[in-house]
Amino acid sequence: MLRTHTCGELRITHVGQTVTLTGWVQRQRDKGSILWIDLRDRYGITQLFFEEGSTPAALMQAAKAVGREYVIQAKGVVAERLSKNDKLPTGDIEIKVTELVVLNTAKTPPFTIEDNTDGGDELRMKYRYLDLRRNPVRESLQLRHKMAQQTRTYLDSQNFIEVETPVLIKSTPEGARDFVVPSRINNGEFYALPQSPQTFKQLLMVSGFDRYYQIVKCFRDEDLRADRQPEFTQIDCEMSFITQEDILSTFEGLIRHLFKTVKNIDMPSVPRMTYDEAMKLYGSDKPDTRFEMKFVEIKELTGGKNFPVFDSAEMVVGICAKGCAEYTRKQLDELTEYVKRPQVGAKGLVYVQCKADGSFKSSVDKFYSADDLKTWAAKFNAQPGDLLLILSGETNTVRKQLNELRLLMGEKLGLRDKNKFSALWVIDFPLLEWDDETKRYHAMHHPFTSPKPDDIKLLDTRPGDVRANAYDMVINGTEVGGGSIRIHDRETQSMMFNHLGFTPEEAKKQFGFLLDAFEFGAPPHGGIAFGFDRLCSIFGGADSIRDFIAFPKNNSGRDVMIDSPSTISAEQLKELGIKVS
Repeated sequence: MLRTHTCGELRITHVGQTVTLTGWVQRQRDKGSILWIDLRDRYGITQLFFEEGSTPAALMQAAKAVGREYVIQAKGVVAERLSKNDKLPTGDIEIKVTELVVLNTAKTPPFTIEDNTDGGDELRMKYRYLDLRRNPVRESLQLRHKMAQQTRTYLDSQNFIEVETPVLIKSTPEGARDFVVPSRINNGEFYALPQSPQTFKQLLMVSGFDRYYQIVKCFRDEDLRADRQPEFTQIDCEMSFITQEDILSTFEGLIRHLFKTVKNIDMPSVPRMTYDEAMKLYGSDKPDTRFEMKFVEIKELTGGKNFPVFDSAEMVVGICAKGCAEYTRKQLDELTEYVKRPQVGAKGLVYVQCKADGSFKSSVDKFYSADDLKTWAAKFNAQPGDLLLILSGETNTVRKQLNELRLLMGEKLGLRDKNKFSALWVIDFPLLEWDDETKRYHAMHHPFTSPKPDDIKLLDTRPGDVRANAYDMVINGTEVGGGSIRIHDRETQSMMFNHLGFTPEEAKKQFGFLLDAFEFGAPPHGGIAFGFDRLCSIFGGADSIRDFIAFPKNNSGRDVMIDSPSTISAEQLKELGIKVS
């Protein structure tokens, strides 16, 4: 080894020892007769000390010549620092250098490699290998490593076996767009990169591997945002001979294990809420339950007052913002403009200020009396000093709009604390959802999800009312995992494909291998997949998953560091049998 210790290892107990360190020059401080160099590696920073008189002149000159990010080797004696730095674990000591070797020089970096850098996102992604030297990014990847390590520890303790599944698979029509890979040997035919190992893990259950997991790369060709990448990682799991209750308890155990071992947080038992309850109370199937502010429906209290906005609405619903009654007209106008943005889509906002003196002031005083407003306030359980914010419209639409307003108010009131964690199971999802574009039902999760046995009879007459044996785990308003109890017999799976618009021929072509497997003794089974990148970002208190991925893509799906995707040569295209006009 070129070093005896790391740059984060030495303490006061090492004083007097001769050591050799290697690393990168974080900074150099030259005071003329005294010179300090902060030497950095991934373990920490150690101060190197040079002094005219005690340091040979040639060594002093060599030290003065090193620049930022030079890679050096320094040999010397550990000494106690006169001026200690309590912000560094190594802050009690320094190295009085006796030998210095420049292992490699470095150009001046395009941005400062400090915790708070001056580099923008695009610049740091272009030079990601430099960005990875910064403490916050390195700590994010160390957190990811620990979470993967503890995931394996927990699942191993529960008798799961890690099995790798293929990366070159068959394209399927359901779900997001596939990334496809042309086959050179079979011209005109294509592999797809897996959106998940779904069918393979079900086949592993047929094979008798009753507890499978994999921390696996998956790929989706979809629009990107902060919490989405074209390639992402899942904790993918499947179990046989189980009920939904077994899945929920096992993987609640995983989440609680991760919080305890990674964050040292004792997570309480995870509550459960049906999909219908979540939509009614929060307008979202992934509600942020760090704070209350539940929806209150007041349609029955608003009629007969000649206020057409409420009279014509299918639903009138609102939230109570505690302590916000004294919002100024400007603040209220800003909230109105927020809900009228195209991304939210409301036509307007009604407010009621519950004044501290017990009086009421609203934007609909012309239509509703003080007694009316008092009745509303009682329904909301509002207290003097609170603010009611009310929207109206078509039920599903207005719930989604109010959810956006609720999250905004939670942000404004400091209720979405990234150091506070609230987990929730959402269960009993609809099996199918209507798509206006294709004019047919699609599987809300995927076509292998089993319906509730009591609801199968509704498939022909009221398909939208059929509930699924499906469940999601939500943490702080983010869906971090989802799964279902699967269909495990050919007859039910064929029926499901039929209701999703597959002809028998299409079903056989796409999924014949799975249907065939179900005829050879498929056990009852189910599973779940957690978005590993999202989990890491939540544990790390970040909005974006990028800093928890070593080499992420940008918002356009590009790797600006290696300039990918890129064109390929005409010869390669010809070899693949691909013609470009």
